[in-house]
Amino acid sequence: MKIWGDKRSGNCLKVQYICDYLDIPYTWIELDVMSGKTRQNEFLAINPVGQIPAIQLDDGRTLSQSNAIIRFLARDSDLIPEIAFDEALVNQWLFWEQYSHETSIAVRRFQKAFLGKSDDEIPASLMEKGNAALDLMEGHLKENDYFVAGKLSLADIALFAYTQWAEEGGFTLSDRPAVHKWLERIRNDLEL
Repeated sequence: MKIWGDKRSGNCLKVQYICDYLDIPYTWIELDVMSGKTRQNEFLAINPVGQIPAIQLDDGRTLSQSNAIIRFLARDSDLIPEIAFDEALVNQWLFWEQYSHETSIAVRRFQKAFLGKSDDEIPASLMEKGNAALDLMEGHLKENDYFVAGKLSLADIALFAYTQWAEEGGFTLSDRPAVHKWLERIRNDLEL
């Protein structure tokens, strides 16, 4: 299997983390998301949307969108609970991660760390939305070691991917001790 990704992207790293955790062999093809190469015909033939990550299976089939990829790769593994309701909870966190978490924490990090924008140039709503997401995570993690069923799941890996870099976007983790402990727990689980 081939993985096209940028190791500065949490969405791309989710795929690598899953493969490494589950011992799925792959060839990583580093593709700088800012280079414009994802918009060139060669890559558009792999993913017409022009986004990374994308994978190509040995039989030539391709798949994109990080959470779709990790759901596919982790099927029948311990990262997806067997109990249907717990599996639905994993999906709930995966949807929330892409809609309410990544859209603020990752976007603010990108604007600040990669585009070099000052805080005044970045919409204040991103900070508000990101802090709300981190506060929700803190509240959940005060009562739980993991997001679903008391053990590592896709939900943890998906949320870990960008939370680990939240401070690069100007967010504060030092006043969120449960999130901080959870980050360390996930690093240990993933052997990072």
